[in-house]
Amino acid sequence: MVEEVKLFRTWSSPYALRVVWALQLKGIQYESVLEDVSEKSDLVRRYNPVYKKVPVLLHNGRPISESLIILEYIDETWKQHPLLPRDPYARTMARFWAKFGDDKVMQSIWTAFLSEGKEQEAALAEASEHLQKLEEVLRGKKFFGGDNIGYLDIALGWLANLIRVFEEICSLKVVDYERFPLLCAWLKEFSYAPVIKDCWPPHDKLIPKFIALRQLHHAKLSST
Repeated sequence: MVEEVKLFRTWSSPYALRVVWALQLKGIQYESVLEDVSEKSDLVRRYNPVYKKVPVLLHNGRPISESLIILEYIDETWKQHPLLPRDPYARTMARFWAKFGDDKVMQSIWTAFLSEGKEQEAALAEASEHLQKLEEVLRGKKFFGGDNIGYLDIALGWLANLIRVFEEICSLKVVDYERFPLLCAWLKEFSYAPVIKDCWPPHDKLIPKFIALRQLHHAKLSST
């Protein structure tokens, strides 16, 4: 039986990129279906009726949504190149830090990117505090997954891409070597791993996209 594997995503989504990396690492053949985030297709509404958003993985007609959940499904379905550790405690900690990355790290960095002045300074201080925790998690390791890229590396992989974009647009420094030597080393190792670097969205397209998002945010604030 030929497996049907489709990934509904947008070209720039860091969440969808997690699924792309996982499939690539596992060597799974799949069809990528690019969606317009401003006009959700009928298929996305059909396959993800709860959230009506991408990414959505369609495996033999069965849809799975939410990127971290999709990662676990991929890891349990295709056993080659395990993403999550075998040890139950280590597996739980990987999930914990992945959620921390989404709930704390991403939110504080996103706030810093959108804001200015004292609000931005406060958000950067909060982001730095969160990043310091990730620095400690990396101690003694090449990747968050150990010697190889794993679940937590993929979950935090957006850092290797969007931080550079945000720093370029806002002329600010989020991660520097003096404060975060382990994170800086990880960012480099992860970014240039062959299966990772070949999947990055075009940097020259990301810059105007996020400039427009920032301008739209400020326009909404000034109109209220």
